[in-house]
Amino acid sequence: MSGRKDFLSQQAPENYVAGLGRGATGFTTRSDLGPAREGPSEDQIKEALAKRAAQLGVSHTNSFGRHGYLANATFPQAPTPSAYGAVEKKEEEDDDERFQDPENEVGLFATGAYDRDDDEADRIYQDIDERMDRRRKARRLVSLPHPLPFLPRTSACEAYGLSVPLLSEQIADLSPFALREAREKQEREEYEAKNPKIQQQFADLKRSLGSVTDEQWQNIPEVGDLTGKNRRAKQNLRQRFYAVPDSVIAGARNTTEFDTSVNDGAQPNGSSADNADGTMTNFADIGAARDKVLQVNLDKAAMGSADANSGSASTIDPKGYLTSLSKKESNSQGYDIGDVKRVESLLQSVIKTNSRHPPGYIALARLHELAGKPVKARDVMAQCCSLNPHSEDAWLENIRLNEGHNAKVIAAASVKENPQSTRLWTRATELETDPQSKKRVLRRALDLLPKSVVLWKQLVQLSQDEGEARLLLSKACSEIPASIELHLALARIVETVVEARQVLNTCRRANPKNAEVWIAASRLEEQVGSKNTATIMKRAVQSLAHENAMLKREEWIEQAEKCEEEGAVLTGQNIIRETLSYGLDEDDDRKKLFMEDAQASISRGRYEIARAIYAYIIRIWPTSKSAWEASANLEKVHGKKEDLWNVLQKAVEAVPQADDLWIQYANEKYLSGDVDGARIVLGKAFNQSPSENIYLEAINLEARNGQIDQARDLLAQARQEAGTDRVWIKSVAFARTHDDNATALDLVTQALNLYPSQWKLWAQKGQIYAAQHLIPQAREAYATGTRACPKATSLWILLSQLEESQAGSVVKARSVLDRAKAANPKNERLWLESIRLERRAGNLTAAKNLMARALQPTECHRSGPLWSERIWHLEPRTQRKPLSLEAVKVVESDPTLFTTVARVFWAERKLEKA
Repeated sequence: MSGRKDFLSQQAPENYVAGLGRGATGFTTRSDLGPAREGPSEDQIKEALAKRAAQLGVSHTNSFGRHGYLANATFPQAPTPSAYGAVEKKEEEDDDERFQDPENEVGLFATGAYDRDDDEADRIYQDIDERMDRRRKARRLVSLPHPLPFLPRTSACEAYGLSVPLLSEQIADLSPFALREAREKQEREEYEAKNPKIQQQFADLKRSLGSVTDEQWQNIPEVGDLTGKNRRAKQNLRQRFYAVPDSVIAGARNTTEFDTSVNDGAQPNGSSADNADGTMTNFADIGAARDKVLQVNLDKAAMGSADANSGSASTIDPKGYLTSLSKKESNSQGYDIGDVKRVESLLQSVIKTNSRHPPGYIALARLHELAGKPVKARDVMAQCCSLNPHSEDAWLENIRLNEGHNAKVIAAASVKENPQSTRLWTRATELETDPQSKKRVLRRALDLLPKSVVLWKQLVQLSQDEGEARLLLSKACSEIPASIELHLALARIVETVVEARQVLNTCRRANPKNAEVWIAASRLEEQVGSKNTATIMKRAVQSLAHENAMLKREEWIEQAEKCEEEGAVLTGQNIIRETLSYGLDEDDDRKKLFMEDAQASISRGRYEIARAIYAYIIRIWPTSKSAWEASANLEKVHGKKEDLWNVLQKAVEAVPQADDLWIQYANEKYLSGDVDGARIVLGKAFNQSPSENIYLEAINLEARNGQIDQARDLLAQARQEAGTDRVWIKSVAFARTHDDNATALDLVTQALNLYPSQWKLWAQKGQIYAAQHLIPQAREAYATGTRACPKATSLWILLSQLEESQAGSVVKARSVLDRAKAANPKNERLWLESIRLERRAGNLTAAKNLMARALQPTECHRSGPLWSERIWHLEPRTQRKPLSLEAVKVVESDPTLFTTVARVFWAERKLEKA
């Protein structure tokens, strides 16, 4: 056994405090310390400090008091030195509170040992504080009014151990006039004596109010504004009178009137027949009131007529009234007079700043014109033309503001100042009224401007004779050989084709980079029936490419469409053939681009250009099925029947394996009434491609023509040669259509052995049994089909409808649909059938609950048929419109939903919205 004590018996460690680890702290009471003992008194402390200072050799005697200089003066007692010789710092008033420890009123370092280093530090800090005090007091010293004779000399002060600054401090403390506060107080008292306050000025009067008697108080007058100006205004206000209308006086008179007479037509309850319902309708009073209102309005509009302001005016000036109305009408466009004047001042500053700025004058003139001041506007433009004689805009504006002879005079002045201005000559021509005067002006203009195409065109248009126009155009073409427009106009009116070709060749040589000349030449050859149009366009492309002046593809297509619009179809087709591929590489998706060009031309109504584009595509890609189909559709919609047959014949010859083209060709033959032609087409198709599509089309053709046996034989042949599931389904449907259920059941059984995963075959088998009222067999067929094809929604719905209608069990039908929804989640058809099942069973509450579940975001909340079912069958009529709005916001686009919304509007007779 060890001799070590256990833990609880061990001695506690040093400085251990019980409970300190868990937050408990000890405390000390007075009983722990014992009775308090009285410390040394203040005298004892001072005596001890004096002895300690004497031991250190510091004199504590006031040697300055040995002499009689300041025997009667009272100086501050010198600080008592500490035990180590340091003089104690003079205590200030706020030091104790400012540097005192809030938890220990004795001091932070009261328990520390005070040694010689602390005494030296206190001495240094005390010297610094005394020096700072001397500096502050030196600033407060002021010069004394007379020197003090009893002040000792410097040597005497030094002999007795008293420094001069200390003496100055003592004097500053002794003299009251040396303090700044005293001086400021004296100055303040002097200022207040010179500038007394208002209450001080009336202080004697306020004291004298104590002697005022009650009678004197009562006789004090009331305070009021007795100035002359306000007194006169108040007097005038009392003398002003207002005219009161007669209606007001009559109304005031009738308010206190009592009527004691009885009308003949009085009612039993005391009311007349006119006001039997509690109201009175007096049309005479209403008419009188309306006349008075009209009279007041006329008086206001009279604008200064006699007695208008007196309230009794009854006549107005008709002429003045009409004039004021015309002025109001002229200003009825909403222009503020103040705004007009402000803009006018701005424009005036503009033209004053720059008098050579015609737009400023034009703006100012139009402002005057807008304000109804045409004379001012003409004056402004006249000034502008005089300062800016070479401005076409100024002259044109001046001509516009004037009329008749003045306008012609201004036009003559304008062309005199600007003889090279085509616009001014054209405006001068427009001012003339007769054709001869116009021609005279234009000939004068052409003498000065022989290169102006505009003037030549105007002169040609004024010519009535074709020969004269031909001569003028010949002269114009000789003057302006680069004008294509003039050459084309001349080529159109020449007498022979040879002359037209010469004109176009001359224009082509003068303009080798212009494509319009080549197009015009091709159109000319097309008009005369020549076969050189294709050659001309080929040469045109080569020449323009050599000159680097080829147009873009889009521009060539525009030129071709323009030619078709103007009747030059052959030229447009030649343009497409020569330029459609220009600028495109072989690796570009040219076919798609060309198809888009054709569709764009069709949308613009240019069908011949579209045909040319399709022909170009077929020439490059002759086996393109899409190109042949697009061309056939174009002919079917916008072409003739023969053209369509021609295109389809070429298509099946180019693409013999395309079943769609064969079927379309046969259908077009059948729709036109050529049944034999359709059989011939299908016969050729059998030779080229004996596919199921061709067989089914032949069967449909024979069935539509009543050839049932032949159609049945074709079906049997199709099942042997092209026995696809589609052929078997068609065979079963054909047998059911002709009421041959036994054959149909045999065929569907054979087909299910070949294609057990085809749900349509299971559906047909169940429908055959249901038609024969064999419910168990039909149920077995549907159930087997759902197991073989669990994703076939139609099979589940057929089985549910069988249980509901034939067996009469809604519970089983509901169970079938539940199993279907488990196998096909989020299927809107199954949810819709479940809702309709409950609705047919009369259970609207369950139907609404199912609808709420179906329209959850996790199911089919964007289903248009479900929303349509809810709007039309599960909600009241008043809720259909808001529910339709909500459905459109959620679904956004669904044909079933929009049809339902249209029906809602149609039911409310809102046909436009529907």
